[in-house]
Amino acid sequence: MFSLVDAFTDKPFLGNPAGVCILKNMSDIEGKMQQIATYFNWSEISYVSKISDNKYGLRWFSPKDEAPLCGHATLAAAHVVFSNNLVKGNNIEFIYNDGSLYVEKDKDNFITMSFPLKPVTKCKNIPFDVESLIGVKEYEDILKDDTMYIIVLKNHETVKNLIPRVDEIKKINTRAVVVTSRGFGDYDFCSRYFAPRVGLYEDPVCGSAHCRLAYYWGNLLGKREMIAFQSSSRTGV
Repeated sequence: MFSLVDAFTDKPFLGNPAGVCILKNMSDIEGKMQQIATYFNWSEISYVSKISDNKYGLRWFSPKDEAPLCGHATLAAAHVVFSNNLVKGNNIEFIYNDGSLYVEKDKDNFITMSFPLKPVTKCKNIPFDVESLIGVKEYEDILKDDTMYIIVLKNHETVKNLIPRVDEIKKINTRAVVVTSRGFGDYDFCSRYFAPRVGLYEDPVCGSAHCRLAYYWGNLLGKREMIAFQSSSRTGV
């Protein structure tokens, strides 16, 4: 079974598209997963195989590599499993390379995902010129972990309107560069995500980035519940 799901939106053609491939066994197409992801050229393809009644194996592939973690393609996979009655009850445990991700559906079919919080630290030695990457000179902070750099800007309009310089971002030894700022209206913060080294000029809505952004903004704002907006052209919440 193969499906396309727009995640993190309730409107057609917005959010982040993910392919979901339901397999009897992962080994059925081992060696072809990357080829399929490259062919479709979406942000991610998720591959799902049943282990037991409520437990599934899960892997994600971007156009150029296997992703260590992916939020929107996990949400898409959960939607497909639930909507096709492939699981008993309202809970799924997805087994991935680093452990388990837990997903729950409520009586209104709203899906909640439990993802790991990823601490980020202040970047003391910045290996790039911010203006050369995003065309914006002024910034408030730069954070990092082993997967991405996060550039904190002053306001959401700057985040929304900046034009990334993809060739410069490709030169940095990192999976992705994220820009973020305080939000607007009902949104606590906003962001954009660029990962050209793995084939993503801009990921429309990135769940795994929010494992880091939730850590940063939660501490800064003193909140445990937040609403985030991704300011890509497709947008997502």
